[in-house]
Amino acid sequence: MTENSTPTPIATPEHTVDGFVREFLRELNLGQGTDLTRASVNDKYLAMARTVRHYLMVRWLETLRRQFQIQAKSVAYLSAEFLLGRQLDNALLASDLEDVVQEGLASLGIDLAELREAEVEPGLGNGGLGRLAACFIDSLATMNVPCIGYGIRYEYGIFRQTFVDGWQVEKPDNWLALGSPWEFPHPEAAVTVDFGGHTEQYVADDGQTRSRWVPGWSVLGVPYNYMVPGYENGRVNTLRLWSARATRAFDLEIFNAGDYAQAVRAQTFAENISKVLYPEDSTPQGKELRLQQQYFFVACSIRDFLDQVLPHDFDLHKLPERIIFQLNDTHPVIAIPELMRILVDEKGWDWDDAWATTQKCFAYTCHTLLPEALEVWPVDLLGKLLPRHLEIIYRINEDFMAELREAYPDDELRVRRMSIIAEYPERAVRMAYLATVAGSKVNGVAALHSQLLKDKVLHDFSDYFPDKFINVTNGVTPRRFVRLANPGLSELVTAAIGDGWVTDLERLKELEPLAEDAEFRRAFREVKRANKLRLVDVLKERDGIVIDPDTMLDVMVKRLHEYKRQTLKLLHVVTLYDQVRSGAVRIEDVTPRTFAFGAKAAPGYKMAKQTIGLINAVGRTINNDPALQGRLTVAFPANYNVTLAEKLIPAADLSEQISLAGKEASGTGNMKFALNGALTIGTDDGANVEIRELVGDDNFFLFGLLEPEVAEIVDRGYHPTSFYEQNRSLRHALDLIASGVFSDGDRTTFEPIVSNLLSEDRFLVLADYQAYIDAQARVDEAYADTEAWTRSAVLNVARSGYFSSDRSMRDYIDRIWHTHPVLPER
Repeated sequence: MTENSTPTPIATPEHTVDGFVREFLRELNLGQGTDLTRASVNDKYLAMARTVRHYLMVRWLETLRRQFQIQAKSVAYLSAEFLLGRQLDNALLASDLEDVVQEGLASLGIDLAELREAEVEPGLGNGGLGRLAACFIDSLATMNVPCIGYGIRYEYGIFRQTFVDGWQVEKPDNWLALGSPWEFPHPEAAVTVDFGGHTEQYVADDGQTRSRWVPGWSVLGVPYNYMVPGYENGRVNTLRLWSARATRAFDLEIFNAGDYAQAVRAQTFAENISKVLYPEDSTPQGKELRLQQQYFFVACSIRDFLDQVLPHDFDLHKLPERIIFQLNDTHPVIAIPELMRILVDEKGWDWDDAWATTQKCFAYTCHTLLPEALEVWPVDLLGKLLPRHLEIIYRINEDFMAELREAYPDDELRVRRMSIIAEYPERAVRMAYLATVAGSKVNGVAALHSQLLKDKVLHDFSDYFPDKFINVTNGVTPRRFVRLANPGLSELVTAAIGDGWVTDLERLKELEPLAEDAEFRRAFREVKRANKLRLVDVLKERDGIVIDPDTMLDVMVKRLHEYKRQTLKLLHVVTLYDQVRSGAVRIEDVTPRTFAFGAKAAPGYKMAKQTIGLINAVGRTINNDPALQGRLTVAFPANYNVTLAEKLIPAADLSEQISLAGKEASGTGNMKFALNGALTIGTDDGANVEIRELVGDDNFFLFGLLEPEVAEIVDRGYHPTSFYEQNRSLRHALDLIASGVFSDGDRTTFEPIVSNLLSEDRFLVLADYQAYIDAQARVDEAYADTEAWTRSAVLNVARSGYFSSDRSMRDYIDRIWHTHPVLPER
């Protein structure tokens, strides 16, 4: 299904219980080929999901018709990840169908809750980047803004995390095994994507010497469409994901000769491209596969928009009036030379005209401050896979360098610093630089991050392009992360201020006076306890983990990376254990806490995997120590995902956001926790800065070095051993780990972590240790005053409306995209 067609009207299913039951039974019989007496739970789930989507499809087709009619400017959101979460509840919410479906299924003796549990979360993302993309496309649909999300339909996603003896083991995430009722495959709209080969020059009909690409091999990109419904507004946008297939999947001649593996080699080779998210790239083959993935999905997407979405007679000189391609990090940046190739090589445009148009069609979001996270592709690899694109990048860089030399005639060092092509340690293309030169805007994702982006990471570019650099602080969708994830809080808020907050989150400010209302605080605590009891059941059923709902729930869930400093949280846990174990603190004086961790480590990231092993080892020791009387518990459920987040975040009391200042771009978990009434302990980093400013210092536990202080310590020469030698508690905690207490007496098991902290400690864990321990003491003191803690929790909710992804989208629309809503016909 494409926008470039006029859908004919279809019958709208009746929005009644009887209407739903008829549609459901029809789908069960004719779609699943079974009847109610023999249907499995999965049969019933698939039939229900397809029935619910019937109600949305009418709106979807109407959205496509209206968009084709008006030809309004759209957003094409290019992202390597879309971490959607389960789709059923969002579809029920958007279509206002939950009561109808629940009553209809009950009339057939079916429990909606059981069918909900049958849904498998799509394995289309890893962490914050993908969840942000999902929030953004949800908001755009809710705001009636035309948008197409473009990405990859990963067959196995990132991986399914399991623990064996406490160590992470990666398993395939076979999320498609039982069917995916929310997708619409369109093999007839497949796009051919070329790779390899060489370029050659020729004389065109106009007498001009031109270049063309002679590819070495090709794959097909098959689109799978997903509906992205707005909240009760009738609009349904599209997410289009691409799956790789071979152009010639099966060689019958080779098969008949008996070489069965070789007969399907082309199919296997092609399908590797969309097999897994972020293939391990420590090998040359892995690096090549990643680049194949990135070019594959942007080539499919740009071709799809030009050929399928636009009218056939569209004048591409007006392309910037019709589309803005938003590059979600550096993964899709290869789209820039791809559009140039199409305009120059295929459409025969003059280079300058093509470049002027291309510069207006792209904008770039940078999601990092870590230099190693800004992608750099060796020219040898780019030249091997995409020879014409490398030529185009060279030409873009030559023109840019000439421009710089004219601007800075006496500063050749600066010119070379800004070159898109790095010369050392190997010749390579700096994708962030390419995106900055070509993009109409470059945005950071939190106020501090955007400032550091301008001042440090891309300082030369912000000097040269001062008007390009802006900030758009991230946000999260209140539909999924409050309305769906926290129904108790949603009902409490709606009863107090009405339901308008779901699409206007700033209205949560109306809750502020209620922070002083004892009855409201009591109701708020009841909601939190109910959420904890729900989590208790989930963890027991899902993981066999038993936690006490009457303890403080202290949560740190995020991707496992050294800069996020899970080791600092762990040192706090070990310190508490050591103090009780040594008799320095009486167990009766310890605030009962459950420490909940959730994190995946990249398969090749050894230190991150070591950290997971240590967290589980510490947890195993503490949880089995009768001397602690259950007052300290460590819970680390495997395979943390959106589905678990929707249960864990609403139950949390304390949100751990403890990255080293100047390293976290924004964070969105911090926003979700605050919106659900958890207090934050955190550094002045990323969006923590804005959260603290909004909720108030009295309702946030700030600790740690500030970014300028971090820079000063590093410049001066950081010596972590000095902190170890001068701090008795820190020394005891590290010595305890090194002694083998948590590894059955084996001193070598976690020696790499201890040695790394003492010799390098890139992210200043030891420097911030004491400030963190002191802040945790303030947490204990505050938590002891139940009424005051609840007041702070209510104020966190009331003052966090700014962090709606709807607000983020308004910022993008006003500052970058200049798009407009397209309202449905009345």
